[in-house]
Amino acid sequence: MIENVKKNNKGITLLALVIIIVIITIIAGITIRYAMEAIRLATLQNTKTNMLLIEAKAKEYVENANFDLGIKPEEATEEMKTKAKNELKGTLVTNRELLASKLPDIGISASDITNGNVYKLTSEDLENMNIRGVESNDEKGWYVIVYNIPNASAKIYHTYGVKLESGEIKYALDDFRDDNV
Repeated sequence: MIENVKKNNKGITLLALVIIIVIITIIAGITIRYAMEAIRLATLQNTKTNMLLIEAKAKEYVENANFDLGIKPEEATEEMKTKAKNELKGTLVTNRELLASKLPDIGISASDITNGNVYKLTSEDLENMNIRGVESNDEKGWYVIVYNIPNASAKIYHTYGVKLESGEIKYALDDFRDDNV
């Protein structure tokens, strides 16, 4: 009787072991794919949320600057223009070279740079805007604002952009604001 038990108890076969390994590999592959997609979507949503926060604060600053220019911005004095410019937050980008080594062509016009409308935000600038825990640097990408004082508007960019499901990369918040990223 002991011999019969030993004969029937051969353990796991090589074929069963291979099948188990294949099944575990398939499950791991599917899990990793969905986890990577979830991480990608969370990162995109985080960038979009940060851009929306920056936009809200930037609009506050540009509206204050617009107020400083008075009812007729074209008739504003130099003192009024200087006061308006002081309302804006960030580091003024005076030439494309400051950004060229770090930025792809994100759609900011040369005239906006020449006219002094483009500001790069550092992590410290964001802290001063009361936006905490948001990084803006070479490693994570820069947040950039194009202020338009006469129209009291601000356009927000991220230098690394947001990659949509289609694979297209959008840099300006306005270009993907309503997309489900």
